[in-house]
Amino acid sequence: MKKYRRIFLIVRNRKNICKYGMSMEKQEIINKYKNDEDKLLVSKVLDKIKWARTKNKITNTDFLDMYQKKVIDEVLKAEKEKNFTYYYPCDNAEKPMLIIYSEKYDEILKNNKFDFSQFVKLIRIILPNQLKGQYAHRDYLSGIMKLGIRREKVGDILVFENGADIIVSSDICEYILANLGQLTRFSKAEIKEINLSEIRQPNIKTEEIRITVSAMRLDCVVAELAHCSRNMGIKIIEEQRVFLNYLNETKNSKEIKIDDILVIRGKGKFKIKNIEGVTKKGKIISIVEHYI
Repeated sequence: MKKYRRIFLIVRNRKNICKYGMSMEKQEIINKYKNDEDKLLVSKVLDKIKWARTKNKITNTDFLDMYQKKVIDEVLKAEKEKNFTYYYPCDNAEKPMLIIYSEKYDEILKNNKFDFSQFVKLIRIILPNQLKGQYAHRDYLSGIMKLGIRREKVGDILVFENGADIIVSSDICEYILANLGQLTRFSKAEIKEINLSEIRQPNIKTEEIRITVSAMRLDCVVAELAHCSRNMGIKIIEEQRVFLNYLNETKNSKEIKIDDILVIRGKGKFKIKNIEGVTKKGKIISIVEHYI
């Protein structure tokens, strides 16, 4: 009797998977990822896919960095999910929001008739004349973090001389508007919500730098860009602070190529533009674009 009951439960579970449109067991997909943060992200996305399918509604994630987007792309492919889109508030935005929807929203989204303001809001900070040009990206971000807001609730922060346009999740917009002005750095600034259609395109600033390395290995390049010893560069890599083409990379000997993008947490974002040549001592000269 127990044997037949076990077979019945297996069949019932498989039917439930088909019912919700899941092509694989949830735990099986999650177990493919070793990092706890990745597991949590995948679990949330799978739940949202199931919710959109079963409730016949539309839902969204928080803002995603490029690494998280790559992880989610794998999940969407595994689930053969077609009803989704990544929403970028402006052309140069780097942090999209994943929108998952049921088929009834398909035509609205494909014809660009969906109002994304229910998920995303835009806050504009206008600085007083005496502070113009003095604040950088980190000043705005750290201010928002002081309010106890999680980083994933904040999208791109577009910095201008007279202030910034800050893309945020709709559920924290009112809280930011009510509290950000209480911080000393923003006490004299004008802070208001504006329509997403009024977002300003960022003027991305970069500078070219020349580095000389013994080899185009990850540890050598990181050490040079971070202005530290090679041992310290290895430590930065081991701390999982280095992302190569938006994927976390921990292999010290990984070869770096032209057009590769390196993000070193706490140091910045870099793009390998060119290999200029070799010195008399055999070291490689590279031209790197640093995003300021």
